[in-house]
Amino acid sequence: TGGHSAWRDTPPGTLRNANPTRTARRMSTRESHGFSCGRDVKLVPASPAGISGSVVPLGPPGGLRRVEHQAQPVAREPSTARRQVVLPHEGAVAPFGVYFHVPFCRSRCDYCAFATYSDRDHLMADYVAACLTELHQVLAAEALPTASSVFFGGGTPSRLPAELLAEMVAAVPKAPGAEVTVECNPEDAVPATLARYRQAGVTRISLGVQSTAPHVLVGLGRRHTPGALSRALRAVAEAGFASWSTDLIFGGAGETDADWERSLHDLLDLAEPPPHLSAYALTVEPGTPLAATPDRHPDEDVQARRYERADAILADAGYRWEEISNWARPGHECRHNHLYWARGDYRGIGSAAHSHRGGRRWWNVRAPERYVRDMAIGRSPCAGSEQLRPEQQIYEALALGLRTPTGVPADAVPDAPELAGLVRREGDRAVLTLRGRLLADAVTARLQPEALDAIPEWFADRVRRPAR
Repeated sequence: TGGHSAWRDTPPGTLRNANPTRTARRMSTRESHGFSCGRDVKLVPASPAGISGSVVPLGPPGGLRRVEHQAQPVAREPSTARRQVVLPHEGAVAPFGVYFHVPFCRSRCDYCAFATYSDRDHLMADYVAACLTELHQVLAAEALPTASSVFFGGGTPSRLPAELLAEMVAAVPKAPGAEVTVECNPEDAVPATLARYRQAGVTRISLGVQSTAPHVLVGLGRRHTPGALSRALRAVAEAGFASWSTDLIFGGAGETDADWERSLHDLLDLAEPPPHLSAYALTVEPGTPLAATPDRHPDEDVQARRYERADAILADAGYRWEEISNWARPGHECRHNHLYWARGDYRGIGSAAHSHRGGRRWWNVRAPERYVRDMAIGRSPCAGSEQLRPEQQIYEALALGLRTPTGVPADAVPDAPELAGLVRREGDRAVLTLRGRLLADAVTARLQPEALDAIPEWFADRVRRPAR
């Protein structure tokens, strides 16, 4: 689908790094999110493999993998003997996000293994009504903060009629200046739709480009054409949104180094280039058409080379890396994704949507028809939950912080010979180098939160008190 900014399902692997896109999706969280870009992830350390061997590009939390619907806490349990756990003061004000999962797609891409459906469009009106019902119930029962960011991910949110999406935007209590992002497919990004989005309060579009080379799109199982992409890029740039983003995927079948660089330059050479860009390494998910065709599987060393080229080209164009797979021009960072990377609180609405508040995570039923039915009969759509202890939250916060230029407290990363060249010390912080980003799994597996005598003040707001 469109922007893929939350993390999605991220499989385990030795020095293999999951992607926040739908290749192996943001934050995000995308869900992933990268998390999705909106769905949260349950994190466990990757196997502490040796650092020699293939260099692999990263997506969502390096060295961590997602465990679907596992109720018990799964994060590593560091010793607490020498660490004082500092929690934020009561009443501290923090950003808060709302994520809507929209599961509808025109067709499924060959690499997609997420909660998306190409045969459920008949549910759209009922699904939106169910989402609004859930949101109204949540607002009445949970005393949600006003949202500093709202993210529509999927699936393909732009597949919804614009009026239905506008109704969902209007229903969320938003803070002044809130960021509101909608993921779009190129074929849906037409001027009339984008104008309605702006009128409804959408401030940011995330456009799923993936590649500008037709044969690479075919190899990925993408359905849009270069002509549709060109029109979409022009329409989004001219629509007047406060910011917008594009997603690219590297490592697809038939892609050459020249194809990859051309995709980057095709975007950067636009009269109004996207101020935010995500670049994700293609990841093979079990059960997908891509998994069934080994001749289309990516080469990890080739992907590493292309990641390095992307970082150099984007840096030369004035973009700064904000997370392993994300770059932005100053002032155009995605606030909703930063909420995930900082382990902030957010509320997911819709089927398969994940939520996080105060160290507690929970997720809704996956199938949209079951979600609609549950909401219609007054049954909770929650499919499971878990509460992480402060020690587990600290480990996750370290793993996520390591993926950003902020880094982590220096004492959390051992001064080990095998990490030479992967981490640089900046005062009291440890930050990944470019090569360290490629091998973030290995660095994450060696985090030592037990070495921290105290959690620094700047870091404390990443650890939440349990929600009451």
